[in-house]
Amino acid sequence: MALFSRKRALRTPLDGVDTILADLDGVVYAGPGALPHAVDSLNEAAESARLGYITNNAARTDASVAEHLSSLGLRVDAADVVTSPQAAMRLMAQIVPAPATILVVGGDGLVDEVQKAGYTVTRSAEDSPSAVVQGFAPEVAWTDLAEAAFALKLPEDEGGIPWIATNTDWTIPRERGVAPGNGTLVSAVHTAIGRLATVAGKPEAPIFEEALARFGAQKALFIGDRLDTDIMGASRVGIDSVLVLTGIDRPKHVLAAPEGSRPTYILGDLRELHVPYPEVTERDGVFDVNGAAVRVVGADVEIVAESGSQIDLLRAGAAAIWASGTPVFVLRVPERLYDDPFHRP
Repeated sequence: MALFSRKRALRTPLDGVDTILADLDGVVYAGPGALPHAVDSLNEAAESARLGYITNNAARTDASVAEHLSSLGLRVDAADVVTSPQAAMRLMAQIVPAPATILVVGGDGLVDEVQKAGYTVTRSAEDSPSAVVQGFAPEVAWTDLAEAAFALKLPEDEGGIPWIATNTDWTIPRERGVAPGNGTLVSAVHTAIGRLATVAGKPEAPIFEEALARFGAQKALFIGDRLDTDIMGASRVGIDSVLVLTGIDRPKHVLAAPEGSRPTYILGDLRELHVPYPEVTERDGVFDVNGAAVRVVGADVEIVAESGSQIDLLRAGAAAIWASGTPVFVLRVPERLYDDPFHRP
């Protein structure tokens, strides 16, 4: 894993990268406002690499997302934004070619992409739709979920129609805190009908493949705030990843990250994109990052030394726990490793 690579000791996370792909909620903003240091750090990064944005949020169009980002001070247009509805329509075209009638559960961002792809939008199962596509929007109501359930009552292997979800994020960060995401709404329909949706957004590959192809990426870096969608998705398509601690996942989640959801880099905020990333060294089972040292002995995680930097202590703790091969829930972890001074909404 790159986290342990000596070759990265004096390199920033951006060295050698030609394309930066950034998540939005919890990385750039929380609610309408920008997160501290995000805009300046990304504008600086865009001076040396192509910068694009990937979002599982299906509520808005790519143009409205670009307008929002521009209002925060980022240099961006609609073509720089890859949305989960766009990935969903790439999948839909392979399953149900246009023109066809699609039952849409979601907002303007999803409706816009369905129409651009050549489909007719309906909100009612009584219109005999050829498929259902479901994405998050704040205005989605019980009646919308019920129509989806009515349309999907037959299993697909018994002649039922396809069901594509833009994403299954359980939560979504907002200015006031963490709120239920599209995964909770998809789960409600699943509970009613006993079927599983095909997912287009993170952590599935289609949304990453759309972005890599659109931007012609040769060496990409993905920046996200969630291990189960952002980091897992980047890992699945074989690109390096940054977990930034300004959104959903916290130090306790980092330490518990399973293989396949472990970031290449762990950052407190996006200023650290431009700072040489420290080397992780190991000697006699002790993992050291800039003087912060942690080891695992039996079922105990031990802090051997502290450097004064909480982010380096977290990096050392993650390295030691991940290398141990022991699930964190059977380990005794010092509360100090769970300290969380990092900004979050």
